Amino acid sequence: MRQITLRHDSLLIFDEVITGFRWHPGGAQGYFNIRPDLTTLGKIIGGGFPVGAFGGRKEIMDLLAPAGPVYQAGTLSGNPIAMAAGIAVMDEIQKDGFYKKLNFLASGFISELNETATRKGLVVNSVGAMFSIFFKKIPVKNYNDLKSCDHEAFARFYRRMLQKNIYLSPAQGEANFISAAHTSVILGTVLKAINGLERI
Repeated sequence: MRQITLRHDSLLIFDEVITGFRWHPGGAQGYFNIRPDLTTLGKIIGGGFPVGAFGGRKEIMDLLAPAGPVYQAGTLSGNPIAMAAGIAVMDEIQKDGFYKKLNFLASGFISELNETATRKGLVVNSVGAMFSIFFKKIPVKNYNDLKSCDHEAFARFYRRMLQKNIYLSPAQGEANFISAAHTSVILGTVLKAINGLERI
């Protein structure tokens, strides 16, 4: 995509609302070493508070008011509580070993989850500290694959996990996130609960 957009003199925009800071300080673009022209971010930058941001190349950002002719504003722009939460997030993720610890924890959990999924005829897609569980026996690579998953079985699985006090994303098309607040004990409880389901 980067090569195509360069050839056609068009913008490459990375939507990092989901991927931003999840398992790499540079988001997906840092992890994959791709430099987009514009980037969008969501509440991850505010520790869960309602905040969004976008940024990009200087010559593009200079087009925005007050420097340029493109007007941009927001009712909650610069909200002090969200900004304070955002600064706290940035301070936390820059601590030594933050991502090393997070990714080590995530890789161990996802490795065991993959083993469980294989035994139960499920598929797990993952990258970094993000994962999704699909009720399908073959890899899920696109929207058509997702539509052909067993959604009724997933709904039963989701409800049974809730009964065990484990809250996963309520749809197969959504990602689950492992965060710095999770521990090996918490993730072990999740694995034990999934393993304990004789029929899914």
